[in-house]
Amino acid sequence: MPRLLAVLTLLLAALIQSGCAVNRATASVDPSFSWSSVKSIHVVKEEGDNNDIDVLIADKLMARGFTVTRDPTSSAGADARLTYKDRWMWDITMYMLELTIVIRDPKTDFPLATGNSFHTSLTRKKPKEMVDEVIENVLKGGSAK
Repeated sequence: MPRLLAVLTLLLAALIQSGCAVNRATASVDPSFSWSSVKSIHVVKEEGDNNDIDVLIADKLMARGFTVTRDPTSSAGADARLTYKDRWMWDITMYMLELTIVIRDPKTDFPLATGNSFHTSLTRKKPKEMVDEVIENVLKGGSAK
């Protein structure tokens, strides 16, 4: 009986620990969308973003050869509009738990491509690394440059 209790305790501990090391990086692109038609992207700053995630996104896109505008600049003339949502968590320090980026048609607001990065405390990444991960995955999802 003590041996069974020890095995069950170890299994329970393993289940609890595995829940803390979750990470996910996904991307999906509408089949009708082609990156070859996108030269300029307007990045919309999320309301309440005090971490300059819009700047990190714009820098990454410019490094990949896109012309980028940001708020408060008008999105008129942009080939795509990018919105994002970042979620933060506290675990001894604040860290970005999740970042979701959506590339939209600027005329209809239709989502053309979506990318997501989710890293819990044990697999946490710096915000720049999460931006890089999401942008690269979204670009790979279509006919990227």
